[in-house]
Amino acid sequence: MTKIYLDANYFLDILEKRQEIELDKLNISDLYISPLTIHVFLYIHKIKIPNGNIVEVISRFKIVPISADITDKSLHGPTSDFEDNIQLHCAISGDCDVFLTRDKKLLALKFYGKLKIAAIL
Repeated sequence: MTKIYLDANYFLDILEKRQEIELDKLNISDLYISPLTIHVFLYIHKIKIPNGNIVEVISRFKIVPISADITDKSLHGPTSDFEDNIQLHCAISGDCDVFLTRDKKLLALKFYGKLKIAAIL
């Protein structure tokens, strides 16, 4: 089974139905996000917790923890954007195969190590 990591922008696109991507249509049981992605979503929408709906949505994903090691690596690259680096290093830490994003700078990388960076599967 392919392990797919969703960048925060891709996660938001799905939940806000900005793109014609539906979570159920990804038909993949292994979808990963970071706690930072959850924070971005809650912050943008000013969602207060506890919130049962959010807990239900988040339960569909595997969450890769942000560790001190990921933080340290993120301070050194591969990009100049710390949040992007955290997302990439979380995907690597989660042993993901594909990193889905809408970020053009990240898409230009095409790969980070063995991690394929793509806008669609």
